[in-house]
Amino acid sequence: MANKIPAPGQNGYDKLPSISLPAGSEMWTGIEAWAEIDRTAALRAGIDPPLVIIDCYPGVDLSALTGEITATLPEYNVVDMEQLAALPSAVIDAMIARNLTDDRVFGVMSHATIDEFYDSERIGDLVRQLDLRQVPTVVIGWGAAQVRTSDAIVVLADMPRWEIQRRLRAGAPNWRCTNFDEDILRKYKRGFFVEWRVADRHKRTIFDRIDFLLDTTSPTAGNVVTGDAFRGALKLATQGPFRVVPFFDPGVWGGQWMKDRLELDPAQENYAWGFDCVPEENSLLLQAPDGQRMEIPAIDLVLAQPRELLGEKTFARFGAEFPIRFDFLDTMGGGELSLQVHPLTDYIQDTFGMNYTQDESYYLLDCDDDAVVYLGVKTGVDPHQMVAALHEATDGQHPFPAEEYINMFPVKKHDHFLIPAGTVHCSGANSMVLEISATPFIFTFKLWDWGRVGTDGIPRPINIEHGERNIQWDRNTEWVTDNLVGQVDVLSDVPGLREERTGLHELEFIEVRRHWFTTEAGHDTHGTVNVLNLVEGDEVEIVSPSGAFVPFVVHYAETFIVPAAVGPYIVRRTPGSKSETFATVKASVRGTSFGDD
Repeated sequence: MANKIPAPGQNGYDKLPSISLPAGSEMWTGIEAWAEIDRTAALRAGIDPPLVIIDCYPGVDLSALTGEITATLPEYNVVDMEQLAALPSAVIDAMIARNLTDDRVFGVMSHATIDEFYDSERIGDLVRQLDLRQVPTVVIGWGAAQVRTSDAIVVLADMPRWEIQRRLRAGAPNWRCTNFDEDILRKYKRGFFVEWRVADRHKRTIFDRIDFLLDTTSPTAGNVVTGDAFRGALKLATQGPFRVVPFFDPGVWGGQWMKDRLELDPAQENYAWGFDCVPEENSLLLQAPDGQRMEIPAIDLVLAQPRELLGEKTFARFGAEFPIRFDFLDTMGGGELSLQVHPLTDYIQDTFGMNYTQDESYYLLDCDDDAVVYLGVKTGVDPHQMVAALHEATDGQHPFPAEEYINMFPVKKHDHFLIPAGTVHCSGANSMVLEISATPFIFTFKLWDWGRVGTDGIPRPINIEHGERNIQWDRNTEWVTDNLVGQVDVLSDVPGLREERTGLHELEFIEVRRHWFTTEAGHDTHGTVNVLNLVEGDEVEIVSPSGAFVPFVVHYAETFIVPAAVGPYIVRRTPGSKSETFATVKASVRGTSFGDD
């Protein structure tokens, strides 16, 4: 992974945003952390030897964690739950074969539960043995909380998905696998479609009963907080604006804008992606009163506080899933993204088991004069001829002439291009795109990749067979021009404040509003989560009209989340702002708030 938590930049972009733990909370590290767990376990067990259950998210290094426990708590007997009771790997592989498929990238969403991966009789035997234990004992492993005893202390050893990806890239295997050298896309597929789905489903059931949360993101001894502090921090997070921890990654088409403007690691060749609001992948930093911090998955907030975060209507529609994604696509000084199309809703449900599809839009934060967006097929294109040309291009000898088949629209700063699923598209070179999209983010059917290989030297997968089943050929030059380009409606315009609707298309569920202002702009969540980015101006603060939360400062290009529970809020210039004009783009779920009017 590239520069997951880089140092703060001088331009104000905060790469280490944090959320406060409740007042009075403590955070322990290393020996102190294990001593606190031991002390609490001894109090819970009474006259019996202490018992600690450590349930680990798949990706946690059990060997390293076991070594840390034996070094700091040598009197404890450590029982590896996975070795003792997990089903053989070959049996599990057979169970999930249909979910993994033979495809390099795509699988089928798993609805398995953790108990399906374990031998229930062996777990029952373990529980009986623990009732008769004679020494302090730790039970460790993914799914360890299946061992239920009234006198055990339960610890959740958690880890964000992006850290898991970093480890997979570095050669770590998937859970109970020996696929150390397997293609990273196949490793990721196993995590995305199976392991993480089962793991999130499982840990959501134990949030209310964990006694401690252990941060396993760092390779060194992780920080620990109590379960009450963890739950309290998530509750507090829904009462005011917050940001997730952004991460950045290079790519074959990556550019230089983020490296320069956000002051990322200059040693990296480029940065292609910046993920500033993808709660499934991003982290949250929890900060103790003494300044110590720990990293947890942002998805924990979605799973633990869905109604307060998303709002009742959005939760009723999507369940405990954050439906809106903001990320950066940087091609400034780089190259074109792959020419691609995303699946229609019916296709993604039927083929991959995903509830909703990857609708997108491109908002131009910046661009050079020659920048373009490829969007929709040209009027008069013969579908059979175009598909044949795409297939021919896969031999590496016949480049696909995209300009002959695909519309190319010149772009300028603050343009917003709408991309409902089924529309062929890609961002051209020399653009800095804020992508405002539905959360599903791996269902990209690449049609043409400009003859490149990936950063690993391996050709990136081309998915023409999937793609041709989803291309909407009637989205031609006229349709795209009338429906997807320049769709700006001025809703109100008074001195110092203009509100505009900039999308998305009626086929998409996200509503986007842009507010231009000189001093302040009033907002209301209207009972659904809001996601915003400061697209113009140096610095603003988010304040509550009733003082319900402390002012929250946001800098240029930062994405921030306003939970549904917040209600009214104001975005205003700070006393130190030097800009004359400000603008935010705000996304919410259409049909749950201002999208109704």
